[in-house]
Amino acid sequence: MPRFAPEPPYRHGTQDRTAVLLVNLGTPEAPTAAALRPYLKQFLSDPRVVEIPRAVWWLILNGFILTTRPRASAEKYAAIWTPDGSPLRAHTEKQADLLLGSLGEQVRPAPLVAFAMRYGRPSIPEVIARLRGQHAERILVLPLYPQYSASTTATVFDAVFAELARMRNVPALRTVRQYHDHPAYIAALAQNVRDYWMKSGRPDKLLMSFHGVPRFSLDQGDPYHCECQKTGRLLAESLGLKSDQYHLTFQSRFGRAEWLKPYTADTLTDLGRQKLRRVDVVCPGFVADCLETLEEIAIEGKATFLNAGGSEYHYIPALNERDDWIKALSEIALDNLQGWLEPAKSADELRRSEERARALGASA
Repeated sequence: MPRFAPEPPYRHGTQDRTAVLLVNLGTPEAPTAAALRPYLKQFLSDPRVVEIPRAVWWLILNGFILTTRPRASAEKYAAIWTPDGSPLRAHTEKQADLLLGSLGEQVRPAPLVAFAMRYGRPSIPEVIARLRGQHAERILVLPLYPQYSASTTATVFDAVFAELARMRNVPALRTVRQYHDHPAYIAALAQNVRDYWMKSGRPDKLLMSFHGVPRFSLDQGDPYHCECQKTGRLLAESLGLKSDQYHLTFQSRFGRAEWLKPYTADTLTDLGRQKLRRVDVVCPGFVADCLETLEEIAIEGKATFLNAGGSEYHYIPALNERDDWIKALSEIALDNLQGWLEPAKSADELRRSEERARALGASA
């Protein structure tokens, strides 16, 4: 087997391109146990996602989790599946299309824009291969995770670097590490909440629920917890909220180990027991609605709060395709594309380049 993957066909006199690659977590192909099993296996086999000794975790994963969890997870996915399929994939694809249009209005030639999923399809290797076939010689990798974590952002970089390691002719690469405090991102979050409150009124308490990670990751130096806290503080300041008007919590706990606290579910239970009239929940770390927002927060969270004694519960949708979010995404991309956006070469320049190559013995 060759050490390097075959290079895409190349013709001298072709314009080199710049590309933006959006990457999100991923999704199964269908809301079925059969589709969940390979997706969960890929996701939960990532050593950055589960930091348990491999031999021990292999037994737990294959002997218990993959025999029981796919069916339960499939039921949850079925509750939020749409005619367009997975909400996460549908929103991410639309975001990529809208980002292409936004960048096209600001720079010429517009960079290529594509999206990939870290787990599932379209995969990072297949999308990078497609971009290389479109003559992308410069690729900006922009994970759709505002807050950096080793178990999200870093694993995207792992997959990208692994794919580049298979190439003979490696493109230039830039990565966006985080944008948890980017002014345009914070402004979009705040306006999203304001718009919802303009239509539905204000709550007694706003919960900002972020995806959880094991507590030990903070102790080992992962900055995720700190970046979530900063996003929450900036969002609260933008909304003019006092400290007693909002809570910052963490959801999606898995297993028995301690995760970042306070837990969203426990907080909703406590607020319900206090007979709080209304709670609104927003998930600033998710820029596209998905299983964790639509099922865990919008459905399960509501049941938790109301069953504990609360009166009214609202989930504020993710940024999805909002104009201000696409504008923010454009700003983040352009901030990181500086020096890469070259003017398009004229037809004469491309022709002369091809002629020079042929004069030096190139076949094409």
